[in-house]
Order: sequence, then C-alpha cells, then structure tokens
Amino acid sequence: MSLSTHVLDTASGRPAANIALILRELRDGVWTQLAGGITDADGRCKTLLGNFPLDNATYELTFMTAPYFEAQGVVSLYPYIQIVFTIPDAAQHYHIPLLLTANGYTTYRGS
Repeated sequence: MSLSTHVLDTASGRPAANIALILRELRDGVWTQLAGGITDADGRCKTLLGNFPLDNATYELTFMTAPYFEAQGVVSLYPYIQIVFTIPDAAQHYHIPLLLTANGYTTYRGS
C-alpha cells in the first residue's frame, strides 16, 4: 500500500511548498503519530510514509497551514487542516490531495 498527497494553493494557482505534514493512525481509540514531512516545491511530500506499510485502518493527515500563509503575509482562517480517512484495502494506492485557499479547502481521493 502506498500513500501520497499533493497540496495546491488554488488562490495562486501554484503548488503549496513548505507545508509540514503529520500522519497519525487510530488504534483502539488512540491516535499515534507514524510519520511526517514537508511539501516540496511541487507541493508533494515524498517522505510521508517513511519505511513502513500501512494497514486497513483509520488515519489522519494534518497539514500545518498557518506558517505557509504567514510567510506570504496572508491571514488564514485555518491554522491547520486535518483530513481523517479510512483505508479499507491496504493493497491499493491512496492519494489524498488538498486544494487550499486562506479561507477554504477541498479534498478527495485522487489517483
């Protein structure tokens, strides 16, 4: 199984670089941090998973957006964005993109 993400700033029409990410897993009602990273110049985080496989479980991707907008001198409504998702088939690839503006966001299962 693999997991990827891509962050696009839809207000600027550009990838969102330098956004810190945290990946957590929910087991027995407790969130455990598994990995993290920072988006590159293309808005992607190639180090998100580290060296371990994911299971059929519920996960949370947290995008630390406040520093990204502060660096641009933009006031943002969301200091961070948490996307919770369930992986029903760990053999598949899961792509969790984030379309971002200072006052809103959208996500979906990508390919």
